[in-house]
Amino acid sequence: MAMINKILNIVLPIVTVSFLVVFMPFSIFFKLLGFIRRCKETEKVAGKVVVITGSSSGIGEHLAYEYARRGAYLTLVARREDRLQVVADRCRKLGSPDVAVVRGDVTVIEDCKRFVQETISRFGRLDHLVNNAGIAEAKIFEDYSQISDVLPIMNTNFWGPVYATHFAIPHLKKTKGKIVAVASPAGWAGVPRMSIYAASKAAMINFYETLRIELRPEIGVTIVFPGLIENGNTDPDLLAEKQEWSQVVAIESATECAKAVVYGICRGKTFVAEPSWVRVLFWLSTLCPELLISKPNKN
Repeated sequence: MAMINKILNIVLPIVTVSFLVVFMPFSIFFKLLGFIRRCKETEKVAGKVVVITGSSSGIGEHLAYEYARRGAYLTLVARREDRLQVVADRCRKLGSPDVAVVRGDVTVIEDCKRFVQETISRFGRLDHLVNNAGIAEAKIFEDYSQISDVLPIMNTNFWGPVYATHFAIPHLKKTKGKIVAVASPAGWAGVPRMSIYAASKAAMINFYETLRIELRPEIGVTIVFPGLIENGNTDPDLLAEKQEWSQVVAIESATECAKAVVYGICRGKTFVAEPSWVRVLFWLSTLCPELLISKPNKN
């Protein structure tokens, strides 16, 4: 048995690489066809209605600005209503015809139901649901003294989008709209000190990949993988984590990230990875996961 395992460990990587070499040209060809089709079918969001959760700061805030520049009606959702008002004022100046501000917590089922209903009551339709609200924590798993401390991360990053999506689907079907899930490369590439965050994003990715199959062709699903983004986060542990990664890859502004994301959504992309090094990370994690494994520093 040991000998068989050794043989498999040698043969399987060779077979996998050979498979990729043979089928990669076909994959590139079909991607090119998809790119050409999307170029001809870019969605115009002027006059359409977009709900964005977690839009008081960071990527969500700048997604709101980008949609506003394109003339969309907006419902902005977050817990900090005062900050939302500031974002809403700027969105109006950038070109949004009307902006609704809804104070809400995506971890509360009734709040998710309410901001969808308020959107329909005010605008009469819903075209895009952008599930952006999320939280992160840089911490070694064994350092959690109370296991219940991990619940806010899973509730916000996974269950929050699930709740909002549940209430939005009937309205999105009427407009043949889109669901956008802002995930993370951590969802498919293990990141030390972020095990619970990575697990919540992995759950999110798998949920929306499955939902894409269930809802097509009535509703489109785009999953977004932002890399290191300058989002104004002040948490010292997260800043230290970002500083460590910034020695390897570049940090992108939230403005540039949002432009690329909305562009990809309007092109009908199923996945948007921004910046470009995120796509390289995906292939490395798939073909050579050993390169990404490092012992976390607890200090």
